[in-house]
Amino acid sequence: MFYNRRLTPYLYLLPMLVLLLIVFGYPLVSIFNYSLRRIRVNTGPFIGLENYKTVLSDSVFREAATHNILLLLSVPILLVLSLFIAVMLYERVSGWYIYRSVLFVPYIIAVPIAGVVFSNLFQRSGAINQILNSVGLDFLALDWLGNEKLALWTVMMVIVWHEVGFGIVLFLARLLSLDESLQEAAMVDGARWWQRLWYVTIPQLRSIIEFYVTITVITIMAWVFAYVYVMTRGGPGTATQILELYIYNYAFRNGLPGIASAVAVMLFLVTLLLIIPLFRFRSQTETGGGVDER
Repeated sequence: MFYNRRLTPYLYLLPMLVLLLIVFGYPLVSIFNYSLRRIRVNTGPFIGLENYKTVLSDSVFREAATHNILLLLSVPILLVLSLFIAVMLYERVSGWYIYRSVLFVPYIIAVPIAGVVFSNLFQRSGAINQILNSVGLDFLALDWLGNEKLALWTVMMVIVWHEVGFGIVLFLARLLSLDESLQEAAMVDGARWWQRLWYVTIPQLRSIIEFYVTITVITIMAWVFAYVYVMTRGGPGTATQILELYIYNYAFRNGLPGIASAVAVMLFLVTLLLIIPLFRFRSQTETGGGVDER
């Protein structure tokens, strides 16, 4: 009976574990296998690490990896913006219910739709430059997507605009579940707004902040293909080439799934390397003690 009770929870989890292995496990093993072969159609001879050597010697791959790293700069931007706006809404500013809904709308818009809209807005003769010219700010009317120095940062702006709503709603939901007695006590003690934010609010949001940073890192590293593909196709030149687009080009345009699989494996491993320290940090803070978030 004792052993049956111990096994019961795992039996409930077994169907989902089997499904996960089928949906994610088999493709992951296949990608590792493909990365070690010269694939033609469905199979090919084993060539060891040749695909990896070819990729690492490719200047376009190194440029794409650099662009992915630069896009990670949007993570702290998203964190600060989401947290600040959520705190402002938590202060119950007039009309905060409406603001909350409006700020979340961009997140539910499909990325391809947002990409098409912004690619038209940011054209040389697009609406944004026309507005700037009409108000006398023609010196700010730039070739946002056609300039190699601006294209990647323009894509990053669109990513921030689209993704910030998720963080706002996430932080606001956690704030609304907190006990407000701590805030009231801090106000009675004479704490200023910034002091309450730093010493009272943020410590209570620590676990949510860690979760949000993890999710955002995954998104920026492996979930921005649609933005780039719709808005720039990686151009001008290779100015907005990213690893996902590099994988797509080799897998479907160049017909070299072995090369694409090698890049996918490296992207997967790098993402793990970025995420594991976050989980280790969280486990250390939980075992070492911290702010009681109940």
